[in-house]
Amino acid sequence: MRVFNFSPGPAVLPVEVLEQARDEMLDWNGEGMSVMEVSHRGKAFMKVAGEAEADLRELMSIPANYKVLFMQGGASAQFAIVPMNLAAADSTTDYVNTGHWSLKGITEARHYTTVHVAGDAGGQYLRVPPQSELDLTDEAAYFHYTPNETISGVEFGYVPETAGVPLVADMSSSILSQPLDVSKFGLVYAGAQKNIGPSGLVVVIVRDDLIGRARAGTPLVFDYKAVADNDSMLNTPPTFAWYVSGLVFKWLKRNGGVAAMGERNRVKAQTLYAAIDASPFYRNWIAADSRSRMNVTFTLARPDLDALFLEQAAAAGLKNLKGHRVLGGMRASLYNAMPLAGVEALIAFMREFERKYA
Repeated sequence: MRVFNFSPGPAVLPVEVLEQARDEMLDWNGEGMSVMEVSHRGKAFMKVAGEAEADLRELMSIPANYKVLFMQGGASAQFAIVPMNLAAADSTTDYVNTGHWSLKGITEARHYTTVHVAGDAGGQYLRVPPQSELDLTDEAAYFHYTPNETISGVEFGYVPETAGVPLVADMSSSILSQPLDVSKFGLVYAGAQKNIGPSGLVVVIVRDDLIGRARAGTPLVFDYKAVADNDSMLNTPPTFAWYVSGLVFKWLKRNGGVAAMGERNRVKAQTLYAAIDASPFYRNWIAADSRSRMNVTFTLARPDLDALFLEQAAAAGLKNLKGHRVLGGMRASLYNAMPLAGVEALIAFMREFERKYA
C-alpha cells in the first residue's frame, strides 16, 4: 500500500515516474538490460542525459550563457566546491545564516575563504532577515544564501539584491517548486533528493563567466570547467539518478511545468498552515512572512503526546512526520510530488487526534 510520505529527503517521487522506472528496470529502451547497466558514454544514455538537460533548461527557462552540470557528492560537497571555484584564497565571501544548512555551508567555506556573515536569522531561526538588514561586503567574491531551510521551515520570500556581486543559492529543497528568474543568479545548486529525483546527484547551474576560475589544487572532478568541458561525464556519473531525474522533468512538463507546481505548492502549504493556525492544539513558530512552502513545522500543545501522534499517524498511512532531532516536534515536507490529498489526509488526522487528546 502506498502511503503519504512526508520525508524531508530522500523524498516522495511521482507514482508515474516510479511505475515507469519499474517497468523499464529489466529492459530499458529495448536494450535488453537495465539503464543501470548501460555505458554512460553510449549513444542510448547520452540521449537520456541530453534530454534531461534540455527539459530542465525548458522548465526553468535557463539562459544560453549558463552551463547545467550533473555532479556527485550532494549539496554538501558544493559547500566546498563553490569557494574552490569562485573565490581566491585571499578573498571575502558573504553568507546569510538562516538555519542548519546555511550554517554548514558557512563552516565549510571558512576552510577556503574569509566568510563575512552578511545576515543572520538568529539562534532559533524563526525568520528570514529582510533586505534592509543585509550587510554586504564591497567586492565580495560572491553572496551565498539558502532560500529554504528544511529543518526549521523558513523560506526567503524575496531574492536578495547584491549590487552586482554573483548570487549563489543552495536550492536543494526549493528548486522547481515555483518559477525562478535564473538570470538573477551566478550559480544555483541543488541536491536531487527532494524535488528532482533520487539521492546521489546534484544539479549545478552556473553562469559562463564564473567557470574557469578554480584555484590551484582543486580536484579535476570538482572543477566546473573540467566538468562542463566533458558534458558532466568526466567520470562515471550516477546514471540511474540522472535517468530518474529526467523522468521527473518530463512528469513536470506533462503537469503544467514550474508555474503549475508553484500554484499547487502554494495551495498545499496555505491549507496546512490554516489548519495549524485555527487550532489551539498545534503551533507553527515561524514568522508569517518567512514560512516555508516546502517544509511545514509544528509542535503539539502536549509534547508528551509526540510519540503517540507519530505512531498513530504512521498507522494511518502518514509517514515520516517526525521533526529534526535538533528541534523535535513535527515536520511535513510538501515537495512537488506530494498531492493535495496527502495534506488533506494529514489535516483530517490532526483534527481527530486533537479531538481525542486535547
